[in-house]
Amino acid sequence: MAGTTIELDEKLVEVLPRLGRPIEDAARELMVMELYRRTEISRGKAAELLGMRLADFLDVAGGLGIPYIFDMTEEEWAAERRVIEEMAREYRSSVTPAR
Repeated sequence: MAGTTIELDEKLVEVLPRLGRPIEDAARELMVMELYRRTEISRGKAAELLGMRLADFLDVAGGLGIPYIFDMTEEEWAAERRVIEEMAREYRSSVTPAR
């Protein structure tokens, strides 16, 4: 992995640990989420950069209020359908029928 050193203001360094993760991880997530929000990278690329499954990335992005962006290629639509089908299978297997 290529590395870059970024100087951060002391006040920012004091705030980042409040996110409950190492500063490097918190900064990476913030940068990736902002790139996704600005549509500079796809949801798949963002998930990859954060080491997340696509479904988990979408949950995190949605929790941060980042809108779901509907600008997809045919391949992305197919991947999206697979994610939705996987989520549906997981949901069905976790639901206990009422007696």
